[in-house]
Amino acid sequence: MRAVGGVGALALVAGRTAWGLRRLERRELARGLVQFGYGSLPLALATAALAGVIVVVQASLYIQRFGARAFLGWAAGYGVLWEFGPLLLGLIMSARIGARNAAELATLKVGGQIEGLRGIGLDPFALLVAPRVVAMELSMLGLSTFTFLVSILCEAVAAKLTLDLPVRVFFGTFAQMLNPSDILGGVVKTGAFGLAISLVSTAVGLRAKGGARAVGEAAASAVVLGCAAIFLLDFLLTSLLSKVLA
Repeated sequence: MRAVGGVGALALVAGRTAWGLRRLERRELARGLVQFGYGSLPLALATAALAGVIVVVQASLYIQRFGARAFLGWAAGYGVLWEFGPLLLGLIMSARIGARNAAELATLKVGGQIEGLRGIGLDPFALLVAPRVVAMELSMLGLSTFTFLVSILCEAVAAKLTLDLPVRVFFGTFAQMLNPSDILGGVVKTGAFGLAISLVSTAVGLRAKGGARAVGEAAASAVVLGCAAIFLLDFLLTSLLSKVLA
C-alpha cells in the first residue's frame, strides 16, 4: 500500500508541476540553476575526472592482454557517454541536490509555509516546485556536457601515461566509431535521471509530517528512492534504447 501511495503521490506531483509551468516563477528558477547547477559543478567535475582515470587504468589491464590499445578511446568514451557518465552523475546529483530539495521543501511543509501560500491564493507548485524541477533538469543536462568533456580528456591523458597511447589515436578511434545515436542515448538517460531526481525528491519533501525530525528523514528518503529510481530507469532505458537506436 505504501508503494501504491508513493506512486500516486509521484504522479500527482508530476501533474501539478506540469500545470504549474504555465506560471513559472523565473526568479526561483534562476536561484535553482545557481544552487543546483553551478553549485554542483566542482564536485561533478572532480568526480568525472577521477572516474575517467579509473576507467582507463582498469581497462588497460585487459587492453594490453588482447593487443587492442587502439580501441581504448572508443570503448572508454562510449562507456562514459552512454552508461557510466549519466549513471554516476545521476547518483551524485541525487545525493546532493535531491537531498537538498527534499529537505528545503520538507522544512516549508512542516513549518506551514506551503499551506500559507495556498491560504493567500498562491500556487506553491508554480512558485516553488515547478522552478525547482526545471532547474534540476536543466542542471543535469548542462552538467553532463561538462563532465563528459572533462572525463574524456582525463581518459586520454591517463591512456597516454599508462599505455603510451597517443592522444590523437585515442580521440581518432572515438570520433571514427561514435554514432549520433550514442549521443542521443546519453542525453535521454541524463534527462530521465534528472526528472526522476527532481520529482522523487519533491514528492518526498511535500509528504513530510511532524517536526524537525521529518526534514532529516525526507532528505535520507530522497537519496535512497532517487538512487533506486535511477537504477531502475537505467535498466529500462538501456533495454529500450539498445533496440530503438540499434
